Amino acid sequence: MSETGGVIFLRYRAYIFTTEYAPGWKDMKRRPHKVISVLLLAALIAGMGMACRERSLEIRNKRWEENAETVTQNSGRIFGDEPENLYARSAVLIDADSGRVLFEKEADVIRPMASTTKIMTCIIALEYLKEHPDQTVEVSDQAVSQPKVHLGMQRGEAFYLKDLLYSLMLESHNDSAVAVAEGVAGSVEKFAEKMNAKAAEIGCKDTHFITPNGLDAKDAGGVHSTTAKDLAKIMRYCIMISTEKETFLEVTRAKEYQFQDTEKKRSFSCHNHNAFLDMMDGALSGKTGFTADAGYCYVCAEERDGKTFIVALLGSGWPDHKTYKWKDASALLTYGEKNYNYRSWWEDPEIPLIRVKNGFREDPTKRVQYIRGISDVDTEQKERQMLLADDERIVCRVNVPEMLEAPVKRRDKIGRVTFLLDGQILASYPVLAEQSVERRTFFRVLEYVSEKFFH
Repeated sequence: MSETGGVIFLRYRAYIFTTEYAPGWKDMKRRPHKVISVLLLAALIAGMGMACRERSLEIRNKRWEENAETVTQNSGRIFGDEPENLYARSAVLIDADSGRVLFEKEADVIRPMASTTKIMTCIIALEYLKEHPDQTVEVSDQAVSQPKVHLGMQRGEAFYLKDLLYSLMLESHNDSAVAVAEGVAGSVEKFAEKMNAKAAEIGCKDTHFITPNGLDAKDAGGVHSTTAKDLAKIMRYCIMISTEKETFLEVTRAKEYQFQDTEKKRSFSCHNHNAFLDMMDGALSGKTGFTADAGYCYVCAEERDGKTFIVALLGSGWPDHKTYKWKDASALLTYGEKNYNYRSWWEDPEIPLIRVKNGFREDPTKRVQYIRGISDVDTEQKERQMLLADDERIVCRVNVPEMLEAPVKRRDKIGRVTFLLDGQILASYPVLAEQSVERRTFFRVLEYVSEKFFH
């Protein structure tokens, strides 16, 4: 802009100022030197540059890079005393509280799971019985035709569904599984749809149910199968999440159970064959399984010293190695008990000051160069604990912009604080603006100056 143009522009701004912001303009004509002084002062203040803090930004960026490097290094952590030489082809140990995997061996490999299937059959039936507590089922030809082990039902007999769940879980009767499926959904096929829907709801990604009893089967969707990780998720749902978790534990922990058909013509007695309940202190629940394709399988849960672990094993030996599953389960649970303890993981994040462009709070002639962020976390969240190994370190990463453009309102979301464990996100919380900052413009400065000096 030329010098003449600049003069014209200043005269125009002065006109706007005097007509809009200074009603007493006529009186001010007699004091032109004061008007010019005020205008020059306002222009000088409005044009002042923001102080540069490059060193501060360099330090902050370096700290973020160090945090990122620590996350990468931590993700490769390996314990020196992890269980070795497990018999199971696939195995997993998880923390029942958080669902976090503490140890895994081919935990995502898809394999048949035999009668461990029945924990899903049981929990679906229990949730159904909540609304239909006196449901009965008439035994079909399909139920009667199931291979051993079986209850020995006869076609046309009727049973209470709740009684058959003890036959299902304590004795692993295959005919009872089919009868339960038909009593809940009308057919095995319809019940399998419910099983697969529930698996998806739980978060299973590689599970396909065909039968309610776990016998080897194949259909258009694939073979009857799961993974150790998915099987552990199902057990976690059964004992920790489902509305019928207490009833599930009551059924699966029963040592003995007697019942009759609805006409009381025959009596039946069931004995719990889950030896794990007597082998391990704090055993909560478990289900064994075996087929020719699956080998010996097992899923169980244990609670000791306030810690709850879940183990899932697939292909843990074939005949004559029936006891391998007990050894594998014991080794994994001992490992969890020895290496993991509850402790707090929260640490107050170091949130850097954030530069603000064109901002002020009360006096527009005074720039606000920085704004402070605060983490939006309540006391209960800060006091949360989780199972951690002694050498596990949780990393806190702060992600905020280098600069914000005013205006910024108090408690606006301006970033995030993320906690990572082994490179995986453990928790994430928003960073909020601690105070409001208004936008600083030429006219706000003129308005403020006029009010300050002429009123």
